[in-house]
Amino acid sequence: MRGTLRALFLTASATRAFASCAHGTFLHPREEGGAVEVGKFGYIGSIGPLHWAALDSPANNLCATGTRQSPINMVDGVFTVLQGSDVQLTVNDMPNGADFENLGTTVEVVAQGGTLKVADKQFELQQFHFHLPSEHLDNGTSQAMEMHMVFQSAQKEIAVIGVYINIADQPSSNTTTTTSLSKAAPKRSLPGLTRRESPLAATPLLETLFTSLPAITNPGTRTKTAPLAMGPLVDLLLKGNTFQTYSGSLTTPPCSEGVRWLVSGARLAVTPATFARARDVLGFNARFVQNAPGEPNALMQAAVGTAVAAVEAGAGLAGGRV
Repeated sequence: MRGTLRALFLTASATRAFASCAHGTFLHPREEGGAVEVGKFGYIGSIGPLHWAALDSPANNLCATGTRQSPINMVDGVFTVLQGSDVQLTVNDMPNGADFENLGTTVEVVAQGGTLKVADKQFELQQFHFHLPSEHLDNGTSQAMEMHMVFQSAQKEIAVIGVYINIADQPSSNTTTTTSLSKAAPKRSLPGLTRRESPLAATPLLETLFTSLPAITNPGTRTKTAPLAMGPLVDLLLKGNTFQTYSGSLTTPPCSEGVRWLVSGARLAVTPATFARARDVLGFNARFVQNAPGEPNALMQAAVGTAVAAVEAGAGLAGGRV
């Protein structure tokens, strides 16, 4: 794992920066006091995920050839369950607010200290950012958004905590209706996923943070948020909850592999109005779901299939000549 990431670092350091989800780590160091860097890739058309490898080859080659790419569909057999009690997580409060940046490909909060310790390895929090809709699928189902908390270790390894974000339930005076809706269309519960039976309330941290979005509607802009209390988030992630963990990749160029993913069984939420505010800034910024870890890259499979179809079509045309 370490060798894969270090090899990508050597390659990426000689190529143009992409403002990727590894922003602020050794793979993509942040320029202190500099302008906000805007990503050179995107999610639609000629700069979208189908073309990431071609945008900067060979640095981005794993986007089209890697066999442990992220995001994935979180189903039985692709992850192991990690209890919250087996994870040590701290995130410093930000009483004076935090730098909040629009990178063009996401919006990102610059962390002010935090650690993740798992399996006797310690990682330091660098930043957290957001995708809309969620990149990982919960047993085949997309969620409204996903937050990625990006950590790096002294050994130049990357770990990411992924947290699904849903739309908060709206208060209702009709208790019977609310209860019946929460139990409608039951879905099989996966190991490591916390299923909720009560209404989901908006997460104060996200409501506070996203009030600053109007100040960074344009790519390349930065603002200072209101004070951010991170303790309740840590409590939610650890107490009585679990993580679905697997070895995958960055979900943006250069798609480096060897990333330790911990997808939380907990849920965050935003109000419909806050979600609309986030959608107006983020638009669509989710990579398509990749094949299960260890399977051939989806783009390689598509390329082989296209080549075979072209050969067969050519043979058919030749055979039809008079």
